[in-house]
Formats: sequence, structure tokens, C-alpha cells
Amino acid sequence: MNTLEALNTRRSVRAYKPDTVPAETLDKILEAGTYAPTGMGRQSPIIVAITNKEVRDRLSALNAKIMGVDTDPFYGAPVVLVVLARKDIPTHVYDGSLVMGNLMNAAHELGLASCWIHRAKEEFELPEGHELLATLGLNADDYEGIGHCILGYADGDEPAPKPRKEDYVYRIA
Repeated sequence: MNTLEALNTRRSVRAYKPDTVPAETLDKILEAGTYAPTGMGRQSPIIVAITNKEVRDRLSALNAKIMGVDTDPFYGAPVVLVVLARKDIPTHVYDGSLVMGNLMNAAHELGLASCWIHRAKEEFELPEGHELLATLGLNADDYEGIGHCILGYADGDEPAPKPRKEDYVYRIA
């Protein structure tokens, strides 16, 4: 698959099999995330890779609580890659967003499904989020949650693409 094909065929998937993602595949996806462009090359983001089911389920419950639901906002995906970025870098939200894009596109290239799940900002403003980062030796006050990239094997067909809107591109020649 070439880059343009991957970009044109990747879809957000919202149903996952519980199957484990091989470590070597996950490592390739994580590496792709580290090569996302960042403002002035400052590399403000970090990626927290969660494959531990207990931690994943706790984070899912916290995300659901913020969302006001009692379902799994991670749609059963066995892997959650949380992207956070240093608040003191002016481009941190953009930097983290580019990391998210690289993670999702790399996953697609390697045969995995993915989806961007929101509410990471709110999660890591709460004591539970602070505690999770503290276990990694990180000060949560230094970081803003950008998003969760959920990963796994799709349980069913990927959705069809939505038609592109007519006024997406404007040209000045």
C-alpha cells in the first residue's frame, strides 16, 4: 500500500476483536508516531501505550464518566495509545494531533483498525489521570491530553467513506 492509498482508505472503526496486537506491530506504529512533524522540531508530545487490560478498562470507565455514558468509549479495542503534549510549547495541540494522524495511518498500513477518541484533555486534568502519569514519573500539570488512538483488529467490515463535500478545496491561481 502506498501513502496516498493508505490516506484515502483509512477509516475510523468502532468495533474491535479482543485479539492481542503483536508487540512488533505496535512498536512500528509507535515509531511512526515519533516521526510526526512538530513545531520547530521540539517534539512536545509523548505517547502512553496501554495494553494492560486493567489499566485500559479503568481509563475507559473514566472516559465514559466524562462522556456521561456507561458504555465502552474505546469500542472493545485492546490497545489505547494516549497522546499528550507539553503545555509550555505553543504548538503542542497541533504537534499531538499530527502524532495521532501518524499513529492511525501507520496502523492502517499494518492491517489494524483505529479511531481517535476524545476526552483525553479532561481525563488528565482529573486526579485519576494525574495518578496514571505519576506512575510513569511524569507531572500531569506539564501535559495536556490530546487524544486516544484506539487500535486492534476490526470486528466486521470497515465503514464506507463518506462523500467528500463539494466546497472542500478553494484554489487561488
